[in-house]
Amino acid sequence: MSASAALAPLRKAAERIDRQTPAHRDRAVDGLRALALLAVPTGHWLLGGFTLDSDGGLHNASPLSAFGALAPASWVLQMLGIFFLVGGYASALSYRRRPGSAGAWLKGRIVRLGRPVLGVTAVWALAAPVLYAAGVPEASLRTGATLVIQPLWFVGVYVVVTALTPYCVRAAGRLGGWAAAPLLGSVAVVDFLRYGPLADSVPSWLSLVNVLPGWLFAYQLGVSWGERRIGRRGAWLLLAGGTLLFAALLAVFHYPASMVGVPGAARTNSHPPSLLVLALASAQSGAAILLRERLARLLARPVLWAPVVVINLCAMTILCWHQTAMLAAAVPGSFVGGGGLAGLTAAPDSLGWIAARVAWMPVFAALLVGIARYARRFEHPPEGVRGGRALRRTVAGLLAAGFAVFALGLA
Repeated sequence: MSASAALAPLRKAAERIDRQTPAHRDRAVDGLRALALLAVPTGHWLLGGFTLDSDGGLHNASPLSAFGALAPASWVLQMLGIFFLVGGYASALSYRRRPGSAGAWLKGRIVRLGRPVLGVTAVWALAAPVLYAAGVPEASLRTGATLVIQPLWFVGVYVVVTALTPYCVRAAGRLGGWAAAPLLGSVAVVDFLRYGPLADSVPSWLSLVNVLPGWLFAYQLGVSWGERRIGRRGAWLLLAGGTLLFAALLAVFHYPASMVGVPGAARTNSHPPSLLVLALASAQSGAAILLRERLARLLARPVLWAPVVVINLCAMTILCWHQTAMLAAAVPGSFVGGGGLAGLTAAPDSLGWIAARVAWMPVFAALLVGIARYARRFEHPPEGVRGGRALRRTVAGLLAAGFAVFALGLA
């Protein structure tokens, strides 16, 4: 069979998806969302590794600890600014078009976000005791629980910023793109206090003040974009200003170069977000707005548009289950002796590890696809019997709470 004949069913499927896409669908925005989504597992799989203890337990490690030169890769893979930008854009349009009250609109969005989170945490709560009984070390289970729950912080933050959409819309109406400026200023002030001359007298909890304005910044830009208050001039300002600020923070103020946390590092840019994260989000947002039309033309091709649709339909599944896919390979690999498997359970401290990890990534992707076949029901539950839903939600909530307690080291 020729390659053309083998690919024919895929081309037909892509053309069918293209025909079924509504004419008003903003393909560029969906494409940006898909790109930001794919950056999450790619970043975690590429920049997250493991080491093995004497009992065969897995512990988190990062190649960035040994190879600081890899930090620029995190500038490309840290695309949460794009995700919040697109989220704000879509929320502004959806909020304007809502058929009911603002409360009903927000409830619908929270349900769509919360259901997959309950699903993954409840499944892990059930699986952890079984894995422990099967001989998986407690250290591996705690490491796995930490990895699974880490990306889920995003959902909580995203729910909060989504709830602020009515206020963001009003701010955009009055101030346009400048509505995000006070958020940037707030983060700058907190960073000055915790890293400046007064750092020794500032309580550590002050950094938490940056969590909301740090991520609301890009969301507010997205709302202003959706309200048509940011044009090409504003986009160029975001791109140039963000780039210059990013360079100054690195070269003059000596911010850590990595956009993700590095084990053992004294400072981190990501949890909570520092001013460097906002500078990157500004530059990325400006570039995204400027490239919108070009991206829309590119995604007019069915063969490129179809994967974007599939990724967006599985958005929460990808976010919630990609770490589980990596662990599905790493946990069995931890039982292989000889110092661990290169690129999987061996220490990420050599160039060979990086090459081996790249080779492992298609395996992680295949495992995620297999998991998604079953996990997608949490994101898009099948229609059917409604009885017992309240009981199932209660049980899932209790299991999720128990898993969170375990993952956070409280039990």
